[in-house]
Amino acid sequence: MNHWTELSIAYANQRSYLDDLFQVYPTIPEGIREIDTTIWKTIERNFRKRDNIALMQSLLKLEIFPIKDSYIAFLKRDQSALARNPKTVNRICGRLYEMGLPKIFERCSEPKETNRQIGPLFKRWIDKKSLGIQPVNINTFTDSNVDAILDGSDAQLRDFARQELNYYRAKGLDLVARFHGQYVIAEAKFLTDFGGHQNAQFEDAVTLFKLSGLKAIPIAVLDGVAYLKGDNKLFRQITEDYATYNIMSALVLREFLYQL
Repeated sequence: MNHWTELSIAYANQRSYLDDLFQVYPTIPEGIREIDTTIWKTIERNFRKRDNIALMQSLLKLEIFPIKDSYIAFLKRDQSALARNPKTVNRICGRLYEMGLPKIFERCSEPKETNRQIGPLFKRWIDKKSLGIQPVNINTFTDSNVDAILDGSDAQLRDFARQELNYYRAKGLDLVARFHGQYVIAEAKFLTDFGGHQNAQFEDAVTLFKLSGLKAIPIAVLDGVAYLKGDNKLFRQITEDYATYNIMSALVLREFLYQL
């Protein structure tokens, strides 16, 4: 098995892994979403008038619709369908009236889901000099051969890797770095549970290992449940299917980079 995967498994099972990982992924739910006061007054008025179409139109302006219903996405994209489908509108509004305005407000102002906030956190952690050096812009990165981490958006990192490192995926990257004259590219994922979307996240990360002709060392920086020992698909994949590849926790990434 890859040495860094082994270290990551040991870290996750023997040390204060979650406490330490919180430095990388401080997944604190955001405060409640702000609701435009003008829109909310319109919602209150339409609710009290029991004007179904007007109530739906005003609620559809908000980021979150207060009930989960398979037809909402369609209505959001084509509000002219409200007038053509009175039974659907009446059915949904019946549920809204049962909920009452306080519950509707509570649902519409719910914080963003934690897993939707995770994406930028790895880069914020890097920006705090967690890997020992401060990321630099493209000009500074290309003007010398010293150890460096490229600062930029996913797309900017992808474009550099495409031009210089023979990286040909359309997807952006979470890390482009150079240590001891060797380039490193990485995808970072926090796998919070087992199952569909998380498996897809894993597959997305390990796609790096399937690219031919790369002029860089590919890494999958994975954290979360993948390191839990047991008979689960993710653990089998990192210890069997991808046992020879550079899969590691963010918590051992710095050690990996400096030993190159």
